[in-house]
Amino acid sequence: MKRKIAVAAALASVLTAAACSSSSTAGSSKQATLSTDGKGKTINVWLMQDAQKGWPGVVDAAKKQFTAETGANVNIQWQTWTNYSTKLDTALLSGNAPDALELGNTQTAKYIAANSFVDLSSVKDKFDNSSSWLDSLAASGQSADHTKTYAIPYYAGARIMIYRKDLFAAAGVTTPPTTLDELTADLTKVKAANSKVPNFSALYLPGKNWYTAVSFGAGTYGVNNVIAKSDGSKFTGTLTDPTFIQGIQTWDTLQKNFSSGGTTVDETTQDALMAKGNIAAIIGNGWEVGSVTDPKTGDPSLASKLGTIAVPGTTAGQPTPAFLGGSDLAVPTHAANPGLGAEFLRIFTNTAQQTALAKFAIPNNKTLLPTYEAVSDVNKAAGAAANGKTWFIPNSQFWSQASDEVALQTAFSAIAAGGDPTAALTTAQTTIIGDLNGG
Repeated sequence: MKRKIAVAAALASVLTAAACSSSSTAGSSKQATLSTDGKGKTINVWLMQDAQKGWPGVVDAAKKQFTAETGANVNIQWQTWTNYSTKLDTALLSGNAPDALELGNTQTAKYIAANSFVDLSSVKDKFDNSSSWLDSLAASGQSADHTKTYAIPYYAGARIMIYRKDLFAAAGVTTPPTTLDELTADLTKVKAANSKVPNFSALYLPGKNWYTAVSFGAGTYGVNNVIAKSDGSKFTGTLTDPTFIQGIQTWDTLQKNFSSGGTTVDETTQDALMAKGNIAAIIGNGWEVGSVTDPKTGDPSLASKLGTIAVPGTTAGQPTPAFLGGSDLAVPTHAANPGLGAEFLRIFTNTAQQTALAKFAIPNNKTLLPTYEAVSDVNKAAGAAANGKTWFIPNSQFWSQASDEVALQTAFSAIAAGGDPTAALTTAQTTIIGDLNGG
C-alpha cells in the first residue's frame, strides 16, 4: 500500500472554473441508479495497481459476480498514482471517463465540487456495511456539509507506532505502553539505557511529519474540524485553538526529549534510519515494518524484534487519533454506463469482497475490522487505530498539497527547532485559510 499520490500543481482551467463557481455543498445533481441490465455491454473501470499487485483475487471475484448478475463484462484499466490527477482531469473534461474509478481520498473533494461524480446518496443503503463505514474515509466522499455521498470508501491505512521490542526489553520495558504517560515513562527508560549510542532516538519524530504532529493536536482538540472549520460560506482556522496547541505541546515535548535531529526533514527516511539501529521507535504506516526489514534497504534481522501498537492516547484503550488515508470509489457524471458502474462498485465493496480484502488492507468498515486485525500484530495495531477516533483534512476542493501541506511542514519544523507553537501555527493558518477561502 506504499504509494505517493502526485497531485497536479494546477487543475485544468475548465475544472478549476467549475469548482470555483460551485458552492461549499456542490456536487452533481445526477442521481445514481443501480442497473443489472448489461447484456452485451462492457464497462470500463479504473483501479490502482495496488489491487493488481496486492489483492487481484478480490477484483476477479467481483468481476465474476458482476458478469453473472448483469450479463456485462468488466474491463479493468490499471492505473498508477504518478500523474493520476492530470490523467483523471483530462478524462473527465474530454468526456472519456470510465464507468467507475478509484482515487485517493485526499483528491475527492475537488471533483465533488466540480460536479464530476454521480450522487450516490439514494443508493447508499444498498451498499453492504454502509452504516459502519470508517468515519474519516466516509467523510472524504461526502459533500462539504456531509449531507450527500458521492464516493464510496474502498480501503484505508492508518499510522501506528513501530518499536524495537529488544531495545525496550533491555531497558526494562516488557509491556507495551497503553497511555501517553506510560509511553513517556517507557521512552525515558529506553533513552537512559542507550545514552552512549550516538544520535539515539527513543522515539524518532521528524519535524516535518505534520500528520503525526496534527494527530497529537486532534487528541486534545477533537477529531472534528481539525485544521479548519466551515460555517457553510467560509473557513476559519482551528490550528491556534488553545486545546489544539495543548496537544501540539505534548508532541513537541516528546520530540525534544526523545528524538535526535530530524527537525528539518520529513518521515520519508525514517525506515532506513531505524534499520541502522539507533532508533527505538517510529510512527508510520504498517507497511513500514517491511521497509525497515527489507533485505536491500533495511535489516532483515530486525523482523522478529519489531513490535507494533496504536499510538497511545491520554486514556488506555483510546489511541491518539490517526489520520485515515486511503482510497475512494466513484462513478463519473458523464460515464457511459453509470448504473452499471454503480452496481460494480456495490459488488466490489460487498461483504464477501471486503472480507477477502481485509487480509491485505484495512477494509472500508468497522464491522470487518476484527477480520483484518486477526491476520497479524501489525494489522491489530492499525485496526485499533482505524477503529478509534480518526481525523481528515478540511473537506474542501481548495485544499492544496503544494501550499497547505508545506505550510504545516514549515510550522512543525520551526516548532521542533525551538520555535513558539502559537506563532508558527498562526503563520500556517493564514496560508491555509487563504487557500480554503480563495475560491
